Amino acid sequence: MPIITSNNAERRKDAIRHVLLIEDEPQQARQVMAALVSPLGRFRLEWRQSLGDAEAALSQDIPDIILLDLTLPDTFWAHALDRLVAAAPHAIIIGLSDPQDPPIQHEVMQRGIHDFLFKCHLDGYWLPRALETALGHKATMAALRHGDERFRRMIDASPIGTLVIDSQGYCLYSNPAYQRITGQSAPYGVGDHWSLPIHPEDRPWLRQAWARAKSHQQPFHAEARMVRPDHRTVWVRINSGTVQGGLCHEGEVQTVEDITEQKANDARLRDTEAALHAAAQWAQVTLNSIGDAVLTTDRDNRVTYLNRMAERLTGWSSPDAIDKPLAQVFPLINGQTLQGATNPAQQAMEENRTVGFTMNCVLIRQDGSQLEIEDSAAPIHDRNGRVTGAVIVFHDACQSPTQSAKLAYQAQHDALTGLPNRVLLSERLTRAIGLAHRHQHQVALMYLDLDAFKPINDSLGHALGDRLLQSVASRLSDCIRDTDTVCRQGGDEFVVLLSEIEKPQDAARIAEKILGALAEPYRIGNHELRITTSIGISLYPDDGTDDNTLLHNADTAMYHSKKSGRNHYQFFRADMNALMMQRSYIEAQLHRALEEDAIFLDFQPRIDIATGDMCSAEALIRWRDPTLGLMPPPSFLPVAEACGLIVPLGHWVLREACRRLQAWREEGVDIVPIAVNMSAIELSDKTLPTRIADILAETGLDARFLELEVTESSLMHHTNASVSTLVELNALGLRIAIDDFGAGDTSLKHLKRFPIDALNIAPCFVHDMTGNPDDARFIKAIITLGQNLSLNVIAKGVETQAQLDHLTSQGCDGAQGFLFSRPLPAADFQKLLSPARYA
Repeated sequence: MPIITSNNAERRKDAIRHVLLIEDEPQQARQVMAALVSPLGRFRLEWRQSLGDAEAALSQDIPDIILLDLTLPDTFWAHALDRLVAAAPHAIIIGLSDPQDPPIQHEVMQRGIHDFLFKCHLDGYWLPRALETALGHKATMAALRHGDERFRRMIDASPIGTLVIDSQGYCLYSNPAYQRITGQSAPYGVGDHWSLPIHPEDRPWLRQAWARAKSHQQPFHAEARMVRPDHRTVWVRINSGTVQGGLCHEGEVQTVEDITEQKANDARLRDTEAALHAAAQWAQVTLNSIGDAVLTTDRDNRVTYLNRMAERLTGWSSPDAIDKPLAQVFPLINGQTLQGATNPAQQAMEENRTVGFTMNCVLIRQDGSQLEIEDSAAPIHDRNGRVTGAVIVFHDACQSPTQSAKLAYQAQHDALTGLPNRVLLSERLTRAIGLAHRHQHQVALMYLDLDAFKPINDSLGHALGDRLLQSVASRLSDCIRDTDTVCRQGGDEFVVLLSEIEKPQDAARIAEKILGALAEPYRIGNHELRITTSIGISLYPDDGTDDNTLLHNADTAMYHSKKSGRNHYQFFRADMNALMMQRSYIEAQLHRALEEDAIFLDFQPRIDIATGDMCSAEALIRWRDPTLGLMPPPSFLPVAEACGLIVPLGHWVLREACRRLQAWREEGVDIVPIAVNMSAIELSDKTLPTRIADILAETGLDARFLELEVTESSLMHHTNASVSTLVELNALGLRIAIDDFGAGDTSLKHLKRFPIDALNIAPCFVHDMTGNPDDARFIKAIITLGQNLSLNVIAKGVETQAQLDHLTSQGCDGAQGFLFSRPLPAADFQKLLSPARYA
């Protein structure tokens, strides 16, 4: 049979549609061909004279449109339609007939035909338009079906329970989230009324509210209880609105959210508010019951509260006094000079400490009478530690001295440890200086700061941290004489006053005793903790002749002790003040460097000893200060740790290393894993695994290209927390290495608990191994240990060929050091990664 193609088919290949004409009359076929050759045509016409020929053609190629003569002599039209629909189910079938043929349009449409045309209308104007209309209708129906399917996929993936209901409220569809909320399996609810799972007590009013909203054509919102098959009751929030078309044609889409936890939280909130109200009432009753007067002020020294005793002693009623200036309600004078006395509330807020009333303090009551009072004032802090006001506790000076002694003790001692506080230390230090001056002897002041207390406190909780501080206070008290004083300065800082010594060595001996006592393990609950301290010592009169100077200089010496390696003590030297000024400068510039991106990374390659190829590298942080120039890490990392910048610095290094690696990889470079050092503080951060996962997701870097190096000492500060964090990091796919292995005190018992991949031998052992048999044997033991535990062993600090030869003979896996390369800028390191290097 011939195939007739319209003339403009070659000019419009992108728009050609395949049309199959089944017509036994050649004249009629030529008429169709002429119609499709018109300027509006974009069709390729294939003509078959019989149904059998057409079916043979359909086995080779399915057309877009089939034009079927409904009066073919070789078959009945109904059979022809059935056979064509079966052979080409997705084709558009249009019947052709003459006006005088029997009216079979209805039967034709029932058989799956799209439309029909009279042969007399098959001209160049109507036929192309009829075909274009049929194609457009088919595309529209396909889009509608796709839209319905996409809507179904969206609500299937939604975490919110979704129902599609008809106009009577019966369920047509429910998504998996709805089935989880109701505790049923799919396809739960289909055919049932949406209110069926609702609690029987809530169902009547809920259905009425739904019907009312529906009758007013308004959205429906409600909260009710739902009963699951396991008899558990859950609270749900229901929202629904009317839709037209789509899955439900004419009905509603209803969302159902499980708000059980929210309801429980609301109930807890109400209980908390009731408890707070009860506590406030209890506090009010308590304050009105005690024998002391209590008055509070805000930051501007305006009265905010008086208890009943304060009303009685001042002569002011609480409503009249509230919001009045303190000087008006609580005017004080010196009973001897009759001059105005210092406002204790203002002093307490300015100095942020508890202060006692001056001697002979007299209150001028509202009626003008005078009352001698005593006691103290203290600052009030908000939850962030900011001073928001002051509280004054006072009483008639003629009251019982027992109460006065108790309050005086509380004002001068630390509530947690029972040690003297800064107020009492200042008094005793002033007295000790006076006696030393009179008797020509020395006074020593020790400033102690616990090493790495904050990670323990943050990871194991403040309650355990408080118990550790109490144990430290007890050990300190056991190390000194009865004439000396231990004071808790605040947080994890303590001060020891040696009130009378003959020579500096006396202070050194006590310092060594304290270091040994505090280094012993602490058994608190189920935890065995180890903690050390750094001590700074100043001497009277060599390092200062007043309490403030001695305390400042002891603090300065303590910082240098901590900087020199911790668990040490140092005496103050005059040059330390200059170093402290430099430290303050570094701290300020380091903040600015982070904000202005003045930090950068160098990379030092690591070599696979067996192949000589680069197997990984270490990322090393660098900082170039505009004044001091390139700063070595040991000069600024201790400052960063002391001032709280080590975590943001570590986060920056992690993100920058991942960003660099991924950028190189996208440029087509063969990257290697990069190792990043983690501090003890970072390792104690419970959010570290989440932060690293976010960085990997943000940069797109595969986790296997990131290695974290943690020192032995970092792991041993708090073993349980370290194991938990490392397990989470390992689950992300990261490699974990113990850095500077051999320089710390990791036991095999602890080592096997950590999910580690590598051991990095400390450079101090590598440097001396060729001349020191002990170091050589130690390195061999580490390599053997790594091999037995299936760990990769890397030797750091390799600088000579002799060192490399020795490591090779011992079976060491990798090496890093100046023998191979110094740390390189990113651009130079990238050249090592280039495939051209191995060409």
